[in-house]
Amino acid sequence: MDIVGKSKEDASLPKGDVRVARDAQDLLIECCVEFINLISSASNEVCNKEDKRTIAPEHVLKALQVLGFGEYVEEVYSAYEQHKYELLTRFTEECEDDTGAEMTEE
Repeated sequence: MDIVGKSKEDASLPKGDVRVARDAQDLLIECCVEFINLISSASNEVCNKEDKRTIAPEHVLKALQVLGFGEYVEEVYSAYEQHKYELLTRFTEECEDDTGAEMTEE
């Protein structure tokens, strides 16, 4: 999937041999924090409209749509699914280590 008309390789983080001014790094961090705050606030609004007390992944996805970032929903959802899979895998491995037995799907 393209990111604002660029390939994923073009949008990657700078390589180790590229220098970024400290001011630019600070600005980038500030922008990221502001973006997260924006998404969090919008997710909270979606959550409140549904009379829920806990923000769920679905609220975040809806907030992205509402804020005009709908083109990222599929990729965000995919990252969420990957995260769930990794948590389940890690949990399963920890259980196997603790008990010495394998867990069934049940």
